[in-house]
Amino acid sequence: MSSCQQDRNFKRVILKLSGEALREPGSQDNISPEIVERVAKEIKKATNKDIEIGVVCGGGNFWRGASASARGMDRATADYVGMMATVMNALALQSALEAEDVPCIVQSAIEMKNVAEPFIRRKADRQLTAKTVVIFAAGTGSPFFSTDTTAALRASEMNADAIMKATMVDGVYCSDPKKNPKAVRYDTVKFSECLSKNLMVMDSTAFTLCQDNDIPIIVFDINGDGNITKALAGDDIGTLIHKG
Repeated sequence: MSSCQQDRNFKRVILKLSGEALREPGSQDNISPEIVERVAKEIKKATNKDIEIGVVCGGGNFWRGASASARGMDRATADYVGMMATVMNALALQSALEAEDVPCIVQSAIEMKNVAEPFIRRKADRQLTAKTVVIFAAGTGSPFFSTDTTAALRASEMNADAIMKATMVDGVYCSDPKKNPKAVRYDTVKFSECLSKNLMVMDSTAFTLCQDNDIPIIVFDINGDGNITKALAGDDIGTLIHKG
């Protein structure tokens, strides 16, 4: 299923990685060094194509604030714990990128000067322009917001051309492909169609930010060999969500 082909020649992008994507399925380890290394190698290939890359990591491989809240924990506190989880993932990715000789820095929305720089918008912008990979950690710094919203917010602040949302599926479908084997995947779809058809791409706050600021979203499968590099380089992969 497709609509008009859109230009994917992006100069600056935000890569959104879920925490679960950094964990080997069925493993007892929260972070797979092998997966993080593969992600770093693919990001390196994209930087060689002169692309400015920001990264937002989720923390679901360690902690989910909403789940902890449902079991009785104060929601704000649970969300702050989740923000710490994203910092652990960010530091792991930073280490892997440095091993690949990729200039990178972690900027945290919550100050923790011993392990990360504080998030400063203008400094992050300069670092991206200098081709330094900036890993945005600790979410937005406030509870009740997802890391999808963080990606949309940082993309808006950094004037990014697109968000690359790496998931466990190969795009956006007309219905849940796990429940409906006949579900059809979109090659491209408009923001308005996603809303009218209730296609669950991001949470409503993140999605609205992208729509209002005309930031395309590309949803793709992180598990395919070289898919991160392909997405960052603007190859025809996954589903492109756009304003139209």
